[in-house]
Amino acid sequence: MVEKLNEYLELVMLIGAPLYIAAVILYSVRLLKGPTIPDIILAVDCLSYDLAVFLMALTLYYKTPFLVAPSIMLALWVYLLDVYVSKYLVTREVGK
Repeated sequence: MVEKLNEYLELVMLIGAPLYIAAVILYSVRLLKGPTIPDIILAVDCLSYDLAVFLMALTLYYKTPFLVAPSIMLALWVYLLDVYVSKYLVTREVGK
């Protein structure tokens, strides 16, 4: 059972890594060429959330719990960025 799971994880990482790299390239293009601020923010969000998911996949692949906390923290920081940027875009002030 464990060997089958290891084979499955290797297959997922083998297929997922090139797809992840392609997504990072596409998001980076949108980040650099984004015509509006919301497009750029969305590209940063997608890059960050994909990085968090990839860190979780690496956690499963290497069978170590040390990458769980950074991926959760990254996801929370991106969520906080979304809250502050959306508040700024609506009210033009951050804070109160």
